[in-house]
Amino acid sequence: MNPRILIILATLGSAALLLGAFGFQHLGGMAPCKLCLWQRWPHAVAIAIGVLALVLNRVQLAWIGAIAALVSANIGLYHTGVEQGWWEGPTTCTSGAIGGLSADELLSQIMDAPLVRCDDIAWQMAGLSMAGWNMVLSLILAGLWIAAARR
Repeated sequence: MNPRILIILATLGSAALLLGAFGFQHLGGMAPCKLCLWQRWPHAVAIAIGVLALVLNRVQLAWIGAIAALVSANIGLYHTGVEQGWWEGPTTCTSGAIGGLSADELLSQIMDAPLVRCDDIAWQMAGLSMAGWNMVLSLILAGLWIAAARR
């Protein structure tokens, strides 16, 4: 198969995964945990690499796309392990800037923030959570990227 078509498929695959994640978040009301957010960044990188590879006609950039997909797959594996209790997840959490807020505004912001734990499975299909599906689909995308790079 033409490497450009493989790059297009891999790029669109990452875009579809990101759109799905945003759909679950914004339409389904499922706030992402820290690890969910980490899994999104490599897909954004893969999309940018795909666009660059197509615009610059540089099939060799597909190797970077493969690395991005494999990074997301690995984070998905880690997240799946956290959900299954195979190992512990991160003990830290993130927050936004608090500068310029009064004590009441800060307390309100804290109380209104959704509490999302990395070890809770919010949704699953066929026995796989979103993290598990991201891992499987990211591995397939990595295969597309590698096939494009090898042609």
